[in-house]
Amino acid sequence: MEQHWSDFFPYIFMGVKVIALGIAGFFAVKWHFDQDKKLKAKEQKES
Repeated sequence: MEQHWSDFFPYIFMGVKVIALGIAGFFAVKWHFDQDKKLKAKEQKES
C-alpha cells in the first residue's frame, strides 16, 4: 500500500506545533523575568 504525504501530516504538524509553543513559552517567561528585573532596578534607583 502506497503512503500519501497527508498520512504523515499530523505527525509533522504536531512536531512543528510543539517546537513553536516551546519557543513562544521560552520568550514569554523571559519577557516576564526581564520586566521583573526592570521593575526592581527602577525601585532600587528611586530609593
